[in-house]
Amino acid sequence: MAERIAEQIQLLKRGTVEIFTEAELGQKLTEAAKTPRQLRIKLGLDPTSADIHLGHTVVLRKMRQFQDLGHKAVLIIGDYTARIGDPTGQNATRPILSPVQIQENAKTYFQQAGKILDTSEDKLEIRYNSEWLEKLTLMELIQIAAKKTVAQMLQRDTFKKRLQADVDVYTHEFLYPLMQGYDSVMVESDVELGGTDQTFNNLIGRDIQKAYGQPPQVVITTPILIGLDGKEKMSKSKGNYIGVTDEPNDMFGKVMSISDDMMENYFTLLTDFTDEEIDRFVSPEWHPKKAKIVLADATVSTFYGKEIAQAAAAEFDKVFAQGQLPDEIPEVDIAAVPIAAGKLLLACKLVSSGGEAKRMIKQAAVTIDAEKIDDPNKQIAPADGMVVQVGKRKFARLKVKQN
Repeated sequence: MAERIAEQIQLLKRGTVEIFTEAELGQKLTEAAKTPRQLRIKLGLDPTSADIHLGHTVVLRKMRQFQDLGHKAVLIIGDYTARIGDPTGQNATRPILSPVQIQENAKTYFQQAGKILDTSEDKLEIRYNSEWLEKLTLMELIQIAAKKTVAQMLQRDTFKKRLQADVDVYTHEFLYPLMQGYDSVMVESDVELGGTDQTFNNLIGRDIQKAYGQPPQVVITTPILIGLDGKEKMSKSKGNYIGVTDEPNDMFGKVMSISDDMMENYFTLLTDFTDEEIDRFVSPEWHPKKAKIVLADATVSTFYGKEIAQAAAAEFDKVFAQGQLPDEIPEVDIAAVPIAAGKLLLACKLVSSGGEAKRMIKQAAVTIDAEKIDDPNKQIAPADGMVVQVGKRKFARLKVKQN
């Protein structure tokens, strides 16, 4: 048994940053095998936006490894904690979302997480933390708050930086890690997973469990996936993300756009390739484009299957290598009157703002019927079938509305 447990730990350690502690994890795995019983593997996701991106899947994949070893994933949708707002990594207080916003965002979480997790009843438990947090009395909340000191809470890097910069830290923000820790008590978590930005919150969970007489959960942290900009963590708010619901062709193209030095990180955190295979893919023997095609194929296959991934690869080759137009281009209805190039991009929903339209045109990233556009005020006379392109992946075909 000891050899089998050692193999499991090696598997679970892959792609992680820290385990608090590895010895405790080994003990829990051993006890679970002897009983036998399923360990309860906790992951909390606050529905602060509607979509899950590849950054979220890093920890979901770790949770799936536990499921494949026979344990139960406990996915907590933080519909209540989202009302507080996680202060992690924030240089200002998060805006408090309305219950309606939170419910709308939460609707698709199960479906999206199910693209990675085993959703069978014996392997996955879905909980909403409003189930217990909404029922807390003021006295119960005070009792939870009494488990940690203000000095301990101020050890958090986020709070330290804000105080040093003379930026306000509000009292309610102290409640977030305490509520997350109380979640661990309520679901009797054996292991909690999270990115390195969640280390403080998850370790608070250990302390809260001990205060309530429970064995402390093991905390496993995973690296933060860098976004497409190659600088900051993947985030929808930063626009540098790949969504798990992105269209296959778009997902393939986005993966192909990452820098060469990001490949090893993406291979390790987003695929099942062995360390030896990854070393070969990122070695000088392999051309970076060839390696990225392998990475993009594996990524799209995860969410859409091998056949669709191969079709996305063929489409990418057609559009980017051969310079042809995609097979499918969204049609946009537009009036038969001249329009400024910048406003045309907005009308086609190829940019999100007038500022972005001007920036893309100034960067020579805009063509209309293969002609480069260099002036956002240039008047364009729309014609049926006219193709507008922004960057390498965004296209629209005009359909002129008849009066």
